Amino acid sequence: MTLFERIAAGEIPAKIIRNDDEILAIHDINPQAPVHILVIPRKPITRIGQAAASDAPLLGNLLLAARDLAKEQGLEETGYRLIINNGPHAGESVPHLHVHLLGGRPMDWPPG
Repeated sequence: MTLFERIAAGEIPAKIIRNDDEILAIHDINPQAPVHILVIPRKPITRIGQAAASDAPLLGNLLLAARDLAKEQGLEETGYRLIINNGPHAGESVPHLHVHLLGGRPMDWPPG
C-alpha cells in the first residue's frame, strides 16, 4: 500500500480536509506555500503517465475537486497553482498520482 492508501485507511494520521468515495484531500506535511493541499484519487494510479483512458472521469473529478478546494480556501480571486509531478526528476516522492494545490502567496515562473 502507498502512503496515501495508508492515510485513507486510517493507518497514518493526516489533516484531512476532504474524504469521499473518490477523492482524499490532505494538508501537505511540508508545505511550500501558505495553502498546500494534496488532492488524491482513492484509486491507486501510480502516476499521470500511467493513467488509462478509462480514468478520464476520475482525472476530471480530481481537477474539479482541486478547484473546489481552492475556492473553499479563498484562493479563487488571487489565484493558485496546480502541480502534478510525474517521475523522480519531476519531484515525485510518492508513487500514487496526486495534485498539489498551492496558493496564498505570489508564485514565480518558471518553477524550480
